[in-house]
Amino acid sequence: MSPHPGTDVLRYTAFSADPEGGNPAGVVLDASGLDDAAMLAVAAELGYSESAFLTGRSEPGGAEVPGGAEVPDVREYTIRYFSPKAEVPFCGHATVATALALAERDGPGDLVFRTPAGTVPVTVTQEGAELRATLTSVEPDVLDIAPADLAEALAALDWPAADLDPALPPRIAFAGARHLVLAAATRERLADLSYDFARLEALMHRLDLTTLQLVWRQAPDVFHVRDPFPVGGVVEDPATGAAAAAFGAYLRDRALVPDTAVLTLHQGEDMGRPGTLTVELRAGDARVRVSGTGARIGD
Repeated sequence: MSPHPGTDVLRYTAFSADPEGGNPAGVVLDASGLDDAAMLAVAAELGYSESAFLTGRSEPGGAEVPGGAEVPDVREYTIRYFSPKAEVPFCGHATVATALALAERDGPGDLVFRTPAGTVPVTVTQEGAELRATLTSVEPDVLDIAPADLAEALAALDWPAADLDPALPPRIAFAGARHLVLAAATRERLADLSYDFARLEALMHRLDLTTLQLVWRQAPDVFHVRDPFPVGGVVEDPATGAAAAAFGAYLRDRALVPDTAVLTLHQGEDMGRPGTLTVELRAGDARVRVSGTGARIGD
């Protein structure tokens, strides 16, 4: 049943083919009749970290898709994202969930989402019995963080500075939303997450952060990640596509991976909702691609 009368709210998980894994999102394929307050109410009643709302559709014809090709039948939509507390400029897992919902309804293919953060092309392909969505981020950016702000973030997390991995220095990374990247030196440090919700939320509002991207490097191209999300009204996000894109940009900016690379991010294991995000970097293209599967939740 819809949490808002007259609104058809779908529920999908992204970055896992198991409905019990990945990151759940609400998806409204026709939100043209909803105002901001109604969209926020739907997101709050669902309680997922984000929900996506398609507020309009453009006629097919000549939209740009990854690779620069002109594809006449690409489908274009205006999309907005709400957490239980506020609108956010971009959300990767809700983008994937929405693309999969559209593909199940209309078939796989190329989509373009006009987001508050910019234009995000998405391609949905059929791989055996599964659908896989690949989003292409807006152009990313990586910024330094002031020492005092870093110290406050660590204090809110109760992480000693000595527990950080010096090979992956703290930075703020953007690929549609801003995320503070902090690398743990051990898997045990990453697993032990118990933070001061109000203190971290205040810092994140001041720095305009969407999540903290906490990472541990298992192998050169394999990472475990966690994303505290107090500004969205939830303790932790189970699988964070926007942060994955920002993290890919961070790794390339710091020359920690080759210019062309495919990375695997494992997220949600410590929450009991395991998911897998694939991050692709291409030489000569500043944008970052993030892909994953998904599944419908419930009827």
